[in-house]
Amino acid sequence: MIFPRRIEAVLFDMDGLLIDSESISRDAILAEAEARGCPMPLSLFLQMVGLPGHACDELTRSHFGGNFDLAAYNAEVDRRVTERLAAGVALKEGVTELLDLLDEMNLSRAIVTSSSHKTVEAHLGSSGILSRFAAVIAQGDYDHGKPYPDPFLRAAEVLGKAPAQCLALEDSYNGIRAAHAAGTVVVMIPDLLEPTDEMHGLCVAIADTLHDVRNALLGAKRP
Repeated sequence: MIFPRRIEAVLFDMDGLLIDSESISRDAILAEAEARGCPMPLSLFLQMVGLPGHACDELTRSHFGGNFDLAAYNAEVDRRVTERLAAGVALKEGVTELLDLLDEMNLSRAIVTSSSHKTVEAHLGSSGILSRFAAVIAQGDYDHGKPYPDPFLRAAEVLGKAPAQCLALEDSYNGIRAAHAAGTVVVMIPDLLEPTDEMHGLCVAIADTLHDVRNALLGAKRP
């Protein structure tokens, strides 16, 4: 993995990138749909990965129909997710080591997510890593969510960096589309979604884990 230009900041997605939470959301959504007698195909859930909440709601309505009680459904999905989170959510492989390297290199970093600030705190509050980010750009901090570039443009602005000097780390198609549209250097670390030809075209690399990103930054650091 070789970066096309010098990296001055790193922008991290949260779910499926920093923490192993996409599978928790998947299980909760599919289980609640099953409980309501209208099983949801996995393919529909995968369309939701990386989308803001309102877009996920539209896909949910398309599955259940216009008279569906979306608020009650979402409340039950949230309950299921909360119960799973209470048991703890694992950091993805290489998170701590990459953050340690960014400290050594004095590179600023931010979380860029479609989730709310409340959800960020719920998902990361007990992990001990939240304080290691200079900023959290979440729902409400930008006009248009992923796949629009607004979240990443806002993160670069808050960190005081040009988007072109930022490295964006994403696992979702919509996150990658957003980061690329913002002009950042993009690397995909797949979680639930396999890289497609489109993703290969939008990313400078497809990494197996965050260890690969760390190794690439180390290589760029050496004279």
